[in-house]
Amino acid sequence: MSDTLTATRLDAADREALLDSATPIVIVGHVDHGKSTLIGRLLYDTDNLQDGKVAQIVESSKKRGLAVEWSFLLDSLQIERDQGVTVDSTRIPFRMGNRQFVIVDAPGHRQFLRNMITGAADAEAAVLVVDANEGAQEQTRRHAMLLRLIGIRHIIVLLNKADLLNFDEQKIKTVEASVTDLLAQLGLTPSLFVPASARDGDNIASRSERSPWYTGPILTEALAAVPSGNTRAALPFRMPVQDVYRFEDVRYVAGRVERGVVRVGDTLQIGTQGSTARVKEIARWHAAERPEAEAGESIALVLEPDVIPARGDLLFLPHEAPEKAARIHAHIFWLRQEPLRAGESFRLRLATAEHQVTVASIDSVMRLDDLTEQKAEEVGPEGFAQVTLVAGEAIQFDPFAPGTSDGRGVLVDRNQRIVGGAPLLGPATLDGKHAIHPSGGELDAQERARSKGHAARVVWLTGLSGAGKSTIARLAEKKLFARGINACVLDGDTLRMGLCSDLGFTEADRHENVRRAAEVAKILAHTGQVVIVALISPLAADRALARKIIGAEFDEVFVDTSLGTCEQRDAKGLYQAARAGKIENFTGISAPYEAPTKPDLHIQADKATPEQNADALVNHVLNAIH
Repeated sequence: MSDTLTATRLDAADREALLDSATPIVIVGHVDHGKSTLIGRLLYDTDNLQDGKVAQIVESSKKRGLAVEWSFLLDSLQIERDQGVTVDSTRIPFRMGNRQFVIVDAPGHRQFLRNMITGAADAEAAVLVVDANEGAQEQTRRHAMLLRLIGIRHIIVLLNKADLLNFDEQKIKTVEASVTDLLAQLGLTPSLFVPASARDGDNIASRSERSPWYTGPILTEALAAVPSGNTRAALPFRMPVQDVYRFEDVRYVAGRVERGVVRVGDTLQIGTQGSTARVKEIARWHAAERPEAEAGESIALVLEPDVIPARGDLLFLPHEAPEKAARIHAHIFWLRQEPLRAGESFRLRLATAEHQVTVASIDSVMRLDDLTEQKAEEVGPEGFAQVTLVAGEAIQFDPFAPGTSDGRGVLVDRNQRIVGGAPLLGPATLDGKHAIHPSGGELDAQERARSKGHAARVVWLTGLSGAGKSTIARLAEKKLFARGINACVLDGDTLRMGLCSDLGFTEADRHENVRRAAEVAKILAHTGQVVIVALISPLAADRALARKIIGAEFDEVFVDTSLGTCEQRDAKGLYQAARAGKIENFTGISAPYEAPTKPDLHIQADKATPEQNADALVNHVLNAIH
């Protein structure tokens, strides 16, 4: 091992001290491509293990009947050892010579990609581990997309398990070419390809005799060559306020300098409030005093006059202000298992700030199979897209840029779960076509349910004209009200007297009638109500649209009454007029009715009284909302 790469053992105090000053390197890869094994071997070969750690690995491997399993170094949780996968991001201080690093071990399994977004966010470089025998897999594509979204420019591709190919140069070059093509489609250019065997240590910290044709840097040499200069220090100054403390009548504004340099005597602007203050003092913890601080340092500022910033306020020099917009273009990596649709609201976490935002539009979605963008109405689980976010107030931010922390936001739901990574691209222009500015409410479904004592629901009654939908709906509404349930009815005829009075009965008008009813029902459900919709809605496609608009709270109820019974009940004389040709496009006579094949509730209305049918609907609703 060369002197420049000789590592020094780290004690516990050293490991903590390194976290703030080291160069972060994220290591990503498909779950079975040997990422954890690589890190364990790297730490061992460079003598970065704590005393006794190797003995623990050997003992753990023996108990499982395995050879030395280097991945046990990292898989400290029992669930990880049992399942053989990494489930959380691990940050490991790591030293080579005088160079300090932090290895970020990011999860590879699909359900753990959420952790990767936060784990890799501040990395200066990445090692993408690809099994040379298998080549790029679906997770490899996802990880490459995430590296692009996070903005990591320096990418080392480690072609692991090259021993399975006997280090055959031609075979390895073929895999290298395919990975190069994949990354090129995403605008990524790898800095280096290293053929290696993490298990055996080939080309990790020492050159392998099995690949004499490979003359490029081995992994440790490649890591040593990662640019170490603090390029963020040359950018305009930004410090998000983390907190404000007061000691002995002195107020300290604490935070981490994300970019640029701040000096005693500088005049700073404070957030969107626009007030300014002069830097009187720069305070540090357990560090020598200096009259300036640069990107990466955690400090506290004493300002004069004694203004009081709030957590999330952004400090900057007035002549180098960030962008300010309430309507913003963003990339997104969607993590929730339910699709993302326009109109949903979240909290946008941006450094230490949080903003309420709504997805105004889904502008394009990335197809992972061919890495092309297309129009779509939703973003599927673990999907990539470009969206437009809108907020109720202007947000200050720097557009996302590779190699910096600029614009790296995440979307958080009302349960404080990260549901998406959201790098901000820049202000979105407002045109006449999309001149809308939706805002999300501060009350969530759980809060409303706790207040009302029940969840929201939309039960959509479909059936022929005269089937008894409105009668059943009104009786059920009364019964639910008597039980303390906040319920209301949207009746088809009532809607057509007002909201839909401009619509006729063509197929296009019926489609629009259903769409409007569904949108209204969705709004009412968001207020916590049980909404009973009584609407013929004869076409299955239109009812499917209603389900899509409303979401998981939607139930389709088929009020199944025979055509003969409906005609006998024809108090309005509609069927008679339709058979006489006086009414066009009448459902069941001159227009089709597509009965539900798998309704959530099937009411055979001919076989029971209206009261009994209403009781059946009420029981279904109660089971759904409690």
